[in-house]
Amino acid sequence: MTEKRWILPQEEDTTIEKIQVLSNILATNNVPLNTIIAQLLVQRNVTDFDAAKSFFRPQLSDLHNPFLMQDMDKAVARVEEALTQHQKIMVYGDYDVDGTTAVALVYAFLKEEGADVTYEIPNRYIDGYGIAYRVIDKAAAAGVDLMIALDCGIKAVEKIDYAAGKGIDFIVCDHHLPDKEIPRAAAVLDPQRLDCNYPYKGLSGCGVGFKLLQAYCQKNNVPFERLEAMLDLVVVSIASDLVPITGENRVLAHYGLQRLNTSPRKGLQSIIDISVLNNQTITISDIVFRLGPRLNAAGRMDTGATSVDLLLAESDELAKIIGKTVNTQNNHRKNLDRSITVEAIAAVRREPAWHNKHSIVAFNPDWHKGVLGIVASRLVEEFYRPSVVLTVSNGVATGSARSIAGFDLYSAIESCSDLLTNFGGHLYAAGLTMPVDNVAKFSERFERIAQKKLLPQMLIPQINVDAKIEFTDITEQFCRILKQFQPFGPDNMAPVFVTHKVFCNGNIRTVGSTAEHLKMELMQEKFSSHTMSAIGFDFSDFYSYIAGGNPIDICYSIEENTFQGKTTLQLQIKDIKKSAS
Repeated sequence: MTEKRWILPQEEDTTIEKIQVLSNILATNNVPLNTIIAQLLVQRNVTDFDAAKSFFRPQLSDLHNPFLMQDMDKAVARVEEALTQHQKIMVYGDYDVDGTTAVALVYAFLKEEGADVTYEIPNRYIDGYGIAYRVIDKAAAAGVDLMIALDCGIKAVEKIDYAAGKGIDFIVCDHHLPDKEIPRAAAVLDPQRLDCNYPYKGLSGCGVGFKLLQAYCQKNNVPFERLEAMLDLVVVSIASDLVPITGENRVLAHYGLQRLNTSPRKGLQSIIDISVLNNQTITISDIVFRLGPRLNAAGRMDTGATSVDLLLAESDELAKIIGKTVNTQNNHRKNLDRSITVEAIAAVRREPAWHNKHSIVAFNPDWHKGVLGIVASRLVEEFYRPSVVLTVSNGVATGSARSIAGFDLYSAIESCSDLLTNFGGHLYAAGLTMPVDNVAKFSERFERIAQKKLLPQMLIPQINVDAKIEFTDITEQFCRILKQFQPFGPDNMAPVFVTHKVFCNGNIRTVGSTAEHLKMELMQEKFSSHTMSAIGFDFSDFYSYIAGGNPIDICYSIEENTFQGKTTLQLQIKDIKKSAS
């Protein structure tokens, strides 16, 4: 079991004061709010009554005015012009879940508005990431007047100029970091623009597309209910693209989950059925691990247009047919990423001094391009180093990168931009291409940057702990309030707790196909009457130690476990340490 660092919150005087103030503000019948709950809220920047109300009771009225976004007035005017003049519109988006949900969202809305509209998704293997010259040529040949780019385009300066030369206007709806030069488009919507004062910067690409439609509805007196019906698409993008579940995203995710659980579109329902989620409440985690990967598989294995076709399916029969197709593609994807992950891990371990390195760059020209992002994530899990995985496609080295806590991946790759032909992404995830001859130079420079930025302790995986508690703190009321912290996700993860000197009450067993997990009943010696059920995945190495009556410190989250129709509380163990004597 890999050693992990537990990072506990610092008890600063100002923080303690904020917790006490908030506890009193949120008192019920003159009884202050539980201080642990208040602490969790303060850690999430919820420090007053209004912030707490917005956190626990998200309202669609809390959404920001879309016209606060730079160029929104221009974007709406250009859409109106296209509609009133019956111009041809092409909706274009990236091949991942964020891009395909965004395309389905905007296309479906414009179609309902009577637009002459088509959609296009680039081919990962022919076009690569972003706006493609091939598609611009196709649009020009079809007489397209306006292209709306979703989840891409913020760096496509030359391509948008090329389109303008063919008489095509662009509206860019992106959320990635821009370069210094902004494309000369009819409108460029991106909250990450330095000149954009939009209050919330964490929107997904689909979220930016949603804001465009919100602005159009607001100006043209279109009932907002039209957009509410599309929030199932928005929450799938938010969860799958791992953007923060805070602020405006929290509102969109909250209502999107309601829609997904009560009346999802037919295409999503088919994936819900295939994922065997139709008899339970779907969460952000379910989207991340079960729905999203299936929708993503189409773009990884073939074309993301298949996912858009699924999301737009108007009949149950068609949705089931396409749903089976993407599920088959996902099974193929899982087989590929498993085999390539094994190869990549073996390749890293073959390097004599791999354990002294601060980064990983794995390259094999025969690897499948569609799963490199997943493999990069697997390498981070295995070695806890910023990881870049590359293959050869269309004569160039191309791939994906994933990072670790505290390392700005985008900045590091940007420092290698002279070696690259294209790159883009976020703080913790990026894509890049370069001449094959530059791979060795890139690997060397990337390593130098990692060595400079990463201290030795930063190469030890960390678990961010929210609070130290006792088992007696885990009351019914405590858990009821904790449940209201959902939806969980980046910047609002399920709270993680630490409890020291825990013992097994004698009820412990290994479970799993290879007996790799632990299922046990735990108690604290001083509170022996208060036991908690716990599951520890991949912790069977501790079986003998715990079964022998030895004390342990545990790091865990609290969850509900439903079995045979009965729901009980369960601790999901994240790490175990032997208690200090």
